[in-house]
Amino acid sequence: MNNKCRKICVVITARASYARIKTVLEAINSQAGLDLQLVVAGSALLERYGPVIDVIREDGFIPSSTVYMQVEGENLVTSAKSTGAGIVELATVFDNLAPDMVLSIADRYETIATAIAASYLNIPVVHVQGGEVTGSIDEKVRHAVTKLANLHFVANQQAADRVIRMGENPETVFITGCPSIDLAARIMKEEEDGFDVYGVAGGSGVGHTFDMSQEFLVVMQHPVTTEHDAAAQQVEKTLHAIHHMEMPTFWFWPNVDAGSDAVSAAIRRYREKHDPDHIYFLKNLSPENFLRLLKRSRCIIGNSSVGIRECSFMGVPTVNIGSRQKRRERAENVIDVGYDEKAIIGAIEKHLANGKFPSSELYGDGDAGKRMVEILTTTQPRHDKQITY
Repeated sequence: MNNKCRKICVVITARASYARIKTVLEAINSQAGLDLQLVVAGSALLERYGPVIDVIREDGFIPSSTVYMQVEGENLVTSAKSTGAGIVELATVFDNLAPDMVLSIADRYETIATAIAASYLNIPVVHVQGGEVTGSIDEKVRHAVTKLANLHFVANQQAADRVIRMGENPETVFITGCPSIDLAARIMKEEEDGFDVYGVAGGSGVGHTFDMSQEFLVVMQHPVTTEHDAAAQQVEKTLHAIHHMEMPTFWFWPNVDAGSDAVSAAIRRYREKHDPDHIYFLKNLSPENFLRLLKRSRCIIGNSSVGIRECSFMGVPTVNIGSRQKRRERAENVIDVGYDEKAIIGAIEKHLANGKFPSSELYGDGDAGKRMVEILTTTQPRHDKQITY
């Protein structure tokens, strides 16, 4: 290893964070002046969430370290304890790896654990996707990480303006776009190739299969941490709506958040009672295969940010349910509804009539990874900072 290389430590903790940063990992590996240190942690290591680490290794990335930090239980207490465990374990990892910078992604509790551990070790923190607004506890975490970070890679001008208004030095704020859009841009350029989800799911799916040449829906609904007590009732509304639609549907299991056990239990009860022949349930797909599935779909339903971000670029109609993505900038592909079966059905039917939407570059144009690596190569961040207003 070239000792003159700048060591960039990237922490991946969940399936979403890998999709959001994969093109940055590729660009770091292809840059002669940078050395990638990859840390895989949290639910990315857990079998019941479809182990993301297997996908990472299949893509040719070799983790420098793994961190088991997830306290089982999926409630508010275990989320707080997992954050604490992450700080403890990641501090040791960073001390051993001695990176020049640590890159933290988005707004989950693992993200703030990463930023705290690095900050107390005087390692500059690079934050991706700061300055955005949403519902739930995610917004608190995102803005807290902004105040811990030394470099900010944001998706658009609105996000940049918010970060600067928080007292961050404008010279440290870079509008790069979101790296997840890079992957979406690749997939949109592909020719249709008879993609078969059952052949690439790697055993992570369960339920009745159906002919993928048919029109189908995708559902991804997570618990809202500030509404975790209502998680089961909320997802039941979506289950009833999809049951009514009777369209082939790929349904993904929820993230590891407070309330996810309740969501999973509600899905299992529905499966046992109805044995739906038009729904196939999945734990995980590789980022590219997930986007291929979305590209082929007629509509995505739920509350995942993918419907707001990647689907805006891909033009995929989105029915966004509830408050989880509250106030996040939207393109015209999104219809917002509450936890109401009839409203969900009506929005799906409207989108089926709409068809695909024009591509939006609200969250990026497909070159974020390259931009980020150019900045990581040339910028000299400090580990200390001051408010600039």
